[in-house]
Amino acid sequence: MADEGKSNPMRDIKVDKLIINCCVGESGDRLTRAARVLEQLTGQQPVYSKARYTLRTFGIRRNEKIAVHVTVRGEKALEILERGLKVKEYELNARNFSETGNFGFGINEHIDLGIKYDPTTGIYGMDFFICLTRPGARVAKRKVRQGRIGKAHKVTKEDSIKWFQDKFEGVVLA
Repeated sequence: MADEGKSNPMRDIKVDKLIINCCVGESGDRLTRAARVLEQLTGQQPVYSKARYTLRTFGIRRNEKIAVHVTVRGEKALEILERGLKVKEYELNARNFSETGNFGFGINEHIDLGIKYDPTTGIYGMDFFICLTRPGARVAKRKVRQGRIGKAHKVTKEDSIKWFQDKFEGVVLA
């Protein structure tokens, strides 16, 4: 009955979202400049993150804005991910991949992504975190008639490593 040459479209893995985080560690001018960098990179308005508790050694107070992050979805997420992986030369460690099939990495300088250097802005590093999913994941997230996703349909660490190697011809170091 089933055609042997066709693969199941429900098993395809896609990028659900890309989260870019830039933690400055202090509020003020440096944080607004980091927000401007993220806005240049993504074309979206970034969101400010607050400190959860006071750390006197770092000079951080509770509820002080210390980081900015932005969530990108769709084709734009794939395009920015491609630029970020180009900086890392398509090499990631195996520990960069989580058990739930997501992965992340960091870059030291935002100018490597193709943004022109501006002396008034400075140089900022940022973290990329990629959430992978399969079609049908909405079943667990929707409000009405919510269900569960079976173990076989969840994205595993091995699935995400294989997707990364197939999609980007990436190298996973042990």
